Amino acid sequence: MGTMKILNLYSGIGGNRTLWGDEHEITAIEINSDIASEYKYKFPNDEVIQTDSHQFLLHNYQNYDFIWSSPPCPSHSRLCYSQKEKRYAEMSLYQQIILLKSWFKGKYAIENVIPYYEYLIEPNVMIGRHPYWTNFKVQPLKLKNIDVSRSSKEELSEYLGMPIPRINGALLLRNSVEPKVGKHILDCALSIKNQEEVEQIGLFKQE
Repeated sequence: MGTMKILNLYSGIGGNRTLWGDEHEITAIEINSDIASEYKYKFPNDEVIQTDSHQFLLHNYQNYDFIWSSPPCPSHSRLCYSQKEKRYAEMSLYQQIILLKSWFKGKYAIENVIPYYEYLIEPNVMIGRHPYWTNFKVQPLKLKNIDVSRSSKEELSEYLGMPIPRINGALLLRNSVEPKVGKHILDCALSIKNQEEVEQIGLFKQE
């Protein structure tokens, strides 16, 4: 497996990136300076750029081999039913899907929440409570059920296998993609088979 150039948009504190290792050249985009600092503290070898992910993607997508994006989800969430004041759904999600599906030559994964409306573009796969739009096959992945909204930062830290952030610990952990999901999707993008599958094939291979 060779080194890839990876773009990690809306990186947060890097939940999805936690198990990616250090063999790839990773650029993280995060607009919040405190969160960007927390990411850099965790992943000092990554390039961290504090800017708007949506605009950065538009002007730089062609420079990467793999792109991960987690656009803002609150305006799509079913929690909107409980909000008295309604607002427009943030369309950067679908803009990015269309852009990458139409023009990007590498592989991509875009993550969001189950929306309160019918999907405008159907996702390729569901993992846990999150839909993913990808241009490669993602194998099923079973996750442990946990009530993220009610878990303490200590419980979240243990479940995710991530240290408690120095700032806004519980909130940032709740907003993090599960590390095992991030690794699973990257492995699928790279067409990595698990060792058991490789050994099974070897048993029946004829020289």
